[in-house]
Amino acid sequence: MQVILGANGSIGVELAKSLTQYTSDIRLVSRNPRKVNETDQLFSADLTSRDAVFKAVEGSSVCYVTIGFEYKLAVWQANWPAFIGHVIDACEANRCRLVFFDNIYAIGKDHVQHITEQSPFSPSSKKGTIRAELDQQIIKAAEAGKIDVVIARAPDFYGPIKQSSLLMNLVYDNYVKGKSAQWFCNADVPHSFGYTPELAWGTALLGNTDSAYNEIWNLPVSPHAPTGREWATIFSEAMGVKNKIKILPEWAIRALGWFVPVVGEMHEMLYQYDRPYVFDSSKFNQAFQYAPLANELAVAELLQKMKEAAA
Repeated sequence: MQVILGANGSIGVELAKSLTQYTSDIRLVSRNPRKVNETDQLFSADLTSRDAVFKAVEGSSVCYVTIGFEYKLAVWQANWPAFIGHVIDACEANRCRLVFFDNIYAIGKDHVQHITEQSPFSPSSKKGTIRAELDQQIIKAAEAGKIDVVIARAPDFYGPIKQSSLLMNLVYDNYVKGKSAQWFCNADVPHSFGYTPELAWGTALLGNTDSAYNEIWNLPVSPHAPTGREWATIFSEAMGVKNKIKILPEWAIRALGWFVPVVGEMHEMLYQYDRPYVFDSSKFNQAFQYAPLANELAVAELLQKMKEAAA
């Protein structure tokens, strides 16, 4: 049995698809889980509950954490550390391996200009501090011999489920509405984005590779990091719309945050947009002899998937 905690999101859904390469015994866990594959087992749970986490993990050999708590600092502070503690304990009790799908909030300021597995924990935001603490919880559990773990890291991402993707919200959605694409702070510096089907495929591969455990892995992402203007061009050409982009300066984002809470929560993360943000997956690429999809091909595939889903 392989279990996904937080199975309804943009990564969880794609991960469920990818895991069928390895098993048909998949348990999907969320408040209201929905089948992705015909043989999926559905398990409804409030994952803020320790008992629910233990019941969800029971009988599993690999536990994938892809949950995304509400994007509010207070919610993260209240839920993330306790949740990860429960997951570690549940995995230890069930002799289950843990694969944590992670972001790179723990890496701050200028360290985002070249992000590798050796980039230091250097959070420069309150949410980043929480993420660094989670990573350290997991690493300590592995070093103590309690569980085997993989920390699988991804940059910002985009894919068929677009609600949690800034790239899709700022560029794709605006183009669909006939508006200008939008970008934060600086559209002339490179910014890596991962493609969710590829990130999920990499996560499934790591979870089913014995030698991958007890390490940090950057998931596969194109080595070319386009600028904001270049991302807008890639989407405009693929969608057949006029290429135009509007830059939202830091002061405007700060002001908007007074009226749109999620934007206010995003403000402390703007260091990821005012300087180069380049994600390096060389370790993964070399270990698995893999060449990530070019950004243009990934966007073309994405638009085709969305067209098919709409039909």
